[in-house]
Amino acid sequence: MSTLNSLEDLLGGEIKDLYSAETQLVKALPKMSKAATDPNLSEAFNSHLAETKGHVKRLEQVAELLGITPRGKTCKAMKGLVEEGEETMGEKGDASLKDLALIVAAQKVEHYEISGYGSALALANRLGLDDVVELLQATEDEESAADQKLTEIAESLYDSVEQSAGA
Repeated sequence: MSTLNSLEDLLGGEIKDLYSAETQLVKALPKMSKAATDPNLSEAFNSHLAETKGHVKRLEQVAELLGITPRGKTCKAMKGLVEEGEETMGEKGDASLKDLALIVAAQKVEHYEISGYGSALALANRLGLDDVVELLQATEDEESAADQKLTEIAESLYDSVEQSAGA
């Protein structure tokens, strides 16, 4: 348990939480890619894996700027989201519907990350930490783009599910 005595302490805790979340995703995304049957979805997961590895590196840079270690905290929320994703991967049924379920699970993750980065950004802005803001903003932008890409893939899958249901 950490002690919160300042905005810097709060920001440090958030960076540790995000670091844990991102490192958990580095392990989960390859499994999600393998479980996806739609090639665009599989590629989106693989592409986001590469980005996520970059997010880990950025968080290490942020931690260095803050004079903290990014390790030492487990993001319980991400652990739960990953577990939900694993349940989804075990589902049986229509491949396109399963892919849509994977997108739902992935977007829950993206929205969690976007909110986490948004909060960390607000703290870094308040503290006037421009270098930290720049690193966090780059990652938040990538998370938002990943979320949008998942929405686009979902739209195409909805069409294929509706066509097969009507056939």
